[in-house]
Amino acid sequence: MNYEAIAVWSQVVSSILFLIVLIWMFNKFAIPAVLKAQQSKNEEIARTEQHRDQAKATADTLRLQMGAAQVDAKAILERAKEQGKREHETVVEQAKAAGERALHNAAGELDRAREAARVQLRNELAQKALELARSDARTRVTPGVNAQLVERFTQSIEHGGLN
Repeated sequence: MNYEAIAVWSQVVSSILFLIVLIWMFNKFAIPAVLKAQQSKNEEIARTEQHRDQAKATADTLRLQMGAAQVDAKAILERAKEQGKREHETVVEQAKAAGERALHNAAGELDRAREAARVQLRNELAQKALELARSDARTRVTPGVNAQLVERFTQSIEHGGLN
């Protein structure tokens, strides 16, 4: 027998057995650990993708809401401008109406003041005319003329004021 061939075959068989044990150990311990790590990473990636998709959906929703809010803000601003314009016009119209009423009232008050001044002037003129007539009558009317005037007046009263 050839000891060298046995030694070579023994090394070949031991190498094959070593490889078989190594493959068995790799399959028994390393592959499940790798598969478990891969599954864990896949689950983590899936959760991360799910969070990303939720974040994208939330971002899209928020963008839509932000756009709607901007549209609402513009609409509110336009309504506020229109309402401010209407209120301004209303206030101006009310102020004009109040001014016209005040002007009308002042004109009426001016007419009343003029009429009162006319009446007062008339009364003053009549008073002065009476005073002037009395003073003039004292100088012109003598006792004889006065007696004649009284006589005529009493006769007109007696005849019923037909004179």
